[in-house]
Amino acid sequence: MANLREIRDRISSVKNTQQITKAMKMVAAARLRKAQDRLIATRPYAATLSKVVSKLATGDNAADNRYLNPISNPEKILLIIIGSDRGLCGGFNTNLFRYIEDRIKSEFSKHIAEKTLELICIGRKANDHFRKRGYNVIESHIGFFDKLNFESTASIMRNAAKEFESAKYDAVFVGFNEFKSVISQNRVMQQVLPIQLEEVNDDENAYGVDYIYEPSDKEILERILPLHLNTQMWRAVLESNASEQGARMAAMDNATENASEIMRQLKLKYNQARQAAITTEISEIVSGAEALNN
Repeated sequence: MANLREIRDRISSVKNTQQITKAMKMVAAARLRKAQDRLIATRPYAATLSKVVSKLATGDNAADNRYLNPISNPEKILLIIIGSDRGLCGGFNTNLFRYIEDRIKSEFSKHIAEKTLELICIGRKANDHFRKRGYNVIESHIGFFDKLNFESTASIMRNAAKEFESAKYDAVFVGFNEFKSVISQNRVMQQVLPIQLEEVNDDENAYGVDYIYEPSDKEILERILPLHLNTQMWRAVLESNASEQGARMAAMDNATENASEIMRQLKLKYNQARQAAITTEISEIVSGAEALNN
């Protein structure tokens, strides 16, 4: 049976760990609240902007715009993967990376063989994972979430859009965790270039409403497309950030509960060892007393 001092040391160690996990849970909860506020404020704007683009991108407006013309068999692919810089967030990174790798193997196996698939990794975990597995990571953004802001996010998309426009890439995808709840995230890998237009069901069209644009609708579309791309990228980053904080909060909560269970088992073990030691000591005293009497 384990030494009593060893068990006490283990109980003390688990207790210290539990205090750390409690503190990390509280920090993650505070960060999650802020991340949710930013995400909730961005989602309606991004969705409405996407509808506006879909409404403007009709007829001749989209005919000669590379951003809006889908390519049937894209040869060169850019994939932007949004992970995290820190661990201790459960399966947040692992599940996303497994999902992305499955999609790559099923959809882009030809591009991997021909080395026409390039990756941009946001976050240390994404960079380490895909570099170790031999993927062509051309750009990394480590420590990206330490100073999360729109401009740094938009610069990544601006560079990707510029290279897409110059025909370096035929398609651009973004892979990230979409925030669903504190304990649940949706793994997403969506195409951002060429832009996938939504079906517009505008009730006003049924009444024959015809809008007059100033400047022209084509000029408005050309101005609004870069904003749309930057906003979609910003939304993806905010979704990932909120998902990370939610996953870390849940993971630290589970760790705290597990520490409590381990402490309960160790205390039971300690009491058993202590009782055994007392019983042994009493037996030795009785045996010694009997020996003296004899």
